[in-house]
Amino acid sequence: MKFAALAAWVVAAVAGGYLLVGWLAHEGRATKVTRYPIAVMAGHPLAAVAGLGVWIGYLVTGRAEYAWVAFAALLVVFFQGFMLFTRWLVGGGGRHARGAERSFPRAAVVVHGGVAVTTFVLVFLTAMEVTRG
Repeated sequence: MKFAALAAWVVAAVAGGYLLVGWLAHEGRATKVTRYPIAVMAGHPLAAVAGLGVWIGYLVTGRAEYAWVAFAALLVVFFQGFMLFTRWLVGGGGRHARGAERSFPRAAVVVHGGVAVTTFVLVFLTAMEVTRG
């Protein structure tokens, strides 16, 4: 399960990177409809990459503390991602999109979100399992 979580995390990161590059390529400007906060647009991938690094640390050491810190990072990533997703639904996912988020392909958003939720669950289950011993 721990390596399935790693694989899911990497797939989510690739899909998220694709979305980020697309956003940056379209000048990454916030629109009045969505107002994507730059701190969240930067913090979401940074927290995800930091959490992935901690998860790799868990895989190397087997220490439960690392698994829980990686899960805590995913909590931050989850809430930031949820904020971005709901704003995308209002602006980029709907007919009122005017800015960079209009370029987000629905399939990429769905894959990123679906795999991210899978990662969240797998990391939580692995952390629970390793804690029980």
